[in-house]
Formats: sequence, C-alpha cells, structure tokens
Amino acid sequence: AAEVAVTPNVISVTTVAASTPPPAPQTSTPPRPSTLADSRELERVVLAKYPVRSTWTREEVRGVFELPLLELVREASLVHRAYWADAKEVQRCTLLSIKTGGCTENCSYCSQSVKYKTHVRPTKQLAVEDVVAAAKRAKEAGSSRFCMGAAWRELGNKKRAFRDILEMVERISAEGLEVCATLGMLDAEQARQLKAAGLTAYNHNLDTSREFYPSVVTTRSYDDRLATIHNVRAAGLSVCSGGILGLGEQDGDRVAMLTEYARLAGGHPESLPVNALVAVGGTPLADAPKVSAFDVARVIATARVVLPRTMVRLSAGRLDFSHAEQALMFMAGANSIFDGDKLLTTPNPDRDLDAALFDVLGIKGVKPTPRRP
Repeated sequence: AAEVAVTPNVISVTTVAASTPPPAPQTSTPPRPSTLADSRELERVVLAKYPVRSTWTREEVRGVFELPLLELVREASLVHRAYWADAKEVQRCTLLSIKTGGCTENCSYCSQSVKYKTHVRPTKQLAVEDVVAAAKRAKEAGSSRFCMGAAWRELGNKKRAFRDILEMVERISAEGLEVCATLGMLDAEQARQLKAAGLTAYNHNLDTSREFYPSVVTTRSYDDRLATIHNVRAAGLSVCSGGILGLGEQDGDRVAMLTEYARLAGGHPESLPVNALVAVGGTPLADAPKVSAFDVARVIATARVVLPRTMVRLSAGRLDFSHAEQALMFMAGANSIFDGDKLLTTPNPDRDLDAALFDVLGIKGVKPTPRRP
C-alpha cells in the first residue's frame, strides 16, 4: 500500500508495509508489475494539486520552474501519468518546408530571412503532388501528423499559393493524417478556409517572453502573433505554439513565456513545441552558445505541470542531445517529436535512430491519448 502526502511544492509517496498476499497463479504471460505511478489514490492527489487552469501567476510558474531539477521532473512525470492514458505514447510528426527562404522578417535566429546571408536560397512553393507524396511517405514511416511550413511574413494576398495549400490540406487530410501548417500571420477568413479544407492545427510561435521579444525580432509585434493565434482559435483550429531556447533570454523570460501560454485567452494550446536554437551561420545568433539538455528538460517539465493536457513537442535542436539526454526530456513530460532528417532547413535525427531509441525506452510511436476529455 502507499500513503500520499502533499507539501506546498512536492508530492511524496511513502510505502507502507502490508501483509504478503498469496502468490498469483502462474500464467504464460506474466502481467506487468504495478508501480507507484499506477496508484489511483496518487492520481487523485496529482489532479487535485495540478488542475487544468488559466489563472497561473508568473510567481506560481516560477515556483514550479525553480524546483530542484530531479524534483521537478518527478512532479512532471506524475502529472503526465495522471492526465494521459499511457505516458509511453509519443506522437511522431513530420515537418516539410513547402516554400523555403525569401522571408522579409528579421527574426535573428532564422536562416530563411532575406536580411541575412546564409546557406539558404529562396525556392518556389512545392507542387501539390510533391507535397502529397511526401505526406504519404511520412505516414508509411510512422508519422501521424504532417506539418507544412512556408517562409512568409504573412499569407496576405497570395491567392494562387493559398489555393494550392488548401488542396494540399484536403488531400493530406483524406490520407488519415492530422495536418498542421505554419504560413505566417493569418486573418480570420484565411483561418476559416483552412479549417474547412481539413486543417487540424496551425503553428504560430510566440518564441520567447513579451519583454525579450524585441531583442529577437522587430518586424512583427508580440500582439501580431497573439492576433493570429486568436484567429486560429476562433476558426476552430487547434493552436500549436511554443518557443525557442538559446536566443539570449534569461530564466525569467522562459517563466514569462510559459505563463503567457498558461493564461492564453481561450485556454491552453493543444501543443507546445520546445525548440533549442540551431545556430546558423550568417544570422545574428550564429555564435550563440548551445542550450544544455538540463535547460530544455526544465522547460519541458514546467510546461507539463502548468499545461497538463498540452502535447509538449521536443522539436528543433534534438540532434545535439544524446539518447540519455532525450530520455530525460521524455521523463520530464515530452510526448511528441518531429522526425525525419530535416526540420525546415536544419538537421534532425534519422528515423532509424529514433526507432532504436523508442525501442530502448519502451516508447510507442502513436498519438498520445488524453485520460480525460
């Protein structure tokens, strides 16, 4: 048996001696031994301590964020198991750049900006057939969500390009895949048309805190980003929105960004990508120091606690982390990855390496199932 105790910041479990039960009859396939994480009593305590709410203050989020890392990971792991049917389920997503380079924004991390001289050269938008074929290959390789990215400040008046994208969405959705897109700023009507075509989710990252944001980009405001998120949500699309670590921000900025998501109008995002900066030559952040695996794990774990029903996606920069470091991130509550050899213009682990890692860790490459609606 187990007794559960709650302190202001930490849930603890004490094992209590119990009489030894009679041995179970032998079967050909022994049942999986139960663990403390399977305790329904413990689950009830976790749900009571960390309910889904949009009233988090920055001070409360900071209190979670500043827990000793191992305690924080333990808390996050318990929240993960309380809110998701199987914590071993991890969604595999594929991201394809359907229009590369030529973006007029000045995001200081981005290789696709026309403001900087990088290895990326502008290309035309990919043909519909090529994108649909790529989505079919992704499905065959085990992905359940296909994401399309275009390097634009905004969709604007790109009528022909938009018509092709609507066809891509419709045909990929018909393949049984979730479909996500990131096309820059959207107005309400464009969001509505994407929803009607079968789009599942729209990605539009806040990147960092409101306070630090002007140090990263000046061609688009923080409120511009929030306006697009509002349009996406109003159209009935799922919101995919996250941040980038390693832009020069401080811990306080990471706390502030997570608080923004915890208090997001309309509720928490459906998914939150956590990216580690992949520094690209020619950009202002080309020489930025790498983010540590512990920093990434801390952000993932805090996100899992304050956004318990949000899928937390371990995204760009994963190639820099060892399998052991990635295992820590899954323990901290990450339940989605991007697979394939490239994320837009930056390298990503090979699918075979991911499959081997999943096998070692006992991870199932399927979309996670919420325990409760």
